[in-house]
Amino acid sequence: METTSALPVLDRPERAVIVALGKERDLGRQLAELRELTRAAGAQVVATVLQDRDRPHLATYVGKGKLEELEAAVVAHDADLVIVDDELGPAQQRNIADAVGVKVIDRAELILDIFAQRARSAEGKLQVELAQLEYTLPRLTGFGVMMSRIGGTGRGAGPLGVRGPGETKLQLDRQHLRHRMTVLRRSLEEVRARRARERADRRRSRLPLVGIVGYTNAGKSTLLNALAGTDIATSSRLFETLDPTIRKVDLGDLEVLMSDTVGFLERLPHQLVAAFRATLEEVVEADALLHVVDASDANASKQLAASRAVLEELGALGKPIVTALNKLDLVTEVEALELLRAEAPNPIAISAERGTNLDQLRRALAEELARRLIPLTLHVPYDRLEVLRVPHQHGRVVSTDYQQDKVVAEVEIEREWLGRLREFIVAES
Repeated sequence: METTSALPVLDRPERAVIVALGKERDLGRQLAELRELTRAAGAQVVATVLQDRDRPHLATYVGKGKLEELEAAVVAHDADLVIVDDELGPAQQRNIADAVGVKVIDRAELILDIFAQRARSAEGKLQVELAQLEYTLPRLTGFGVMMSRIGGTGRGAGPLGVRGPGETKLQLDRQHLRHRMTVLRRSLEEVRARRARERADRRRSRLPLVGIVGYTNAGKSTLLNALAGTDIATSSRLFETLDPTIRKVDLGDLEVLMSDTVGFLERLPHQLVAAFRATLEEVVEADALLHVVDASDANASKQLAASRAVLEELGALGKPIVTALNKLDLVTEVEALELLRAEAPNPIAISAERGTNLDQLRRALAEELARRLIPLTLHVPYDRLEVLRVPHQHGRVVSTDYQQDKVVAEVEIEREWLGRLREFIVAES
């Protein structure tokens, strides 16, 4: 697929006016996150426009008066773009752009842009491009009118929102776009198959897999470094880690593999969850989850709920979970920490940065992983030895005694596979 040779370059960060609906006193957390996302994308927030409204206007998101206020704010602050803290419909996006005269992007497009900047591996770039094209497809009608401003030199000429497929979107009809998406999905299926083979290889090592999950910027990579003794690059930037990183970690009596994956976010665009499913399968396939929460954040409870919502969408919420309440050294509200403990499953308050309570965290993880395996004694006839593949693949065979008419096997098996062995079980703990 061809891409443009270069994006327009400004001699300063793009200047953005952000827009949200609701009462200002109720939007503090939301607006703080939107400002942080805007900064992560490389733009600067120069003004905020709020409207106390229960539902978005069907045509222009905000009402007529606020739309005029928005246009005035764009002019007064010499803004290059407008960022809306919601997912806009194609018509809404086009109508706002027509009214204010600059580029308009919504929350989903902003996050997609950040992912386009962060993607480093071939797989990550495939996933981001697919998510961007899925976002673009329903917006092709009339999209060119708004996007044509990007190629100019005036306001709205910056790169935010046009990374990845970029201006080639203007030249693609729906058929061509769908063809490209088919190619990308096929490539990602190959990635998925390769990852399945890699997981099978790891299974043969008999090391359990722990998936590190949590809200973006909660300290997942820092914690993995602390537990594994590695020096994976860390950053305070949102979505710094897109590709999974796997390291061996010693929990004391048990060695495990830990996988650090992409951070979660409240209202994470569904296109991203779908496109990154190949990567997030590391979470789905994990034997247990280590959920990292920034306990020092005033919105930790909301972030905990947002992460759990993504885990539920992935079908991974039923797994054993240990919650690392991270950044204990920065916690100032002890009462808030206790409330967080009450909400989180198996909470351990830690500081990954300072190494506080990491031994306690290791023990909690080892205990959760031990509970997933059920010890059994099996009597297996020689004509049914194939059943021993089940504990080899989904647990471990502790010992085998080859007797005259049967094999007596001491095994440990994951609970969900008990049914496959039921007729051979003679003892179960």
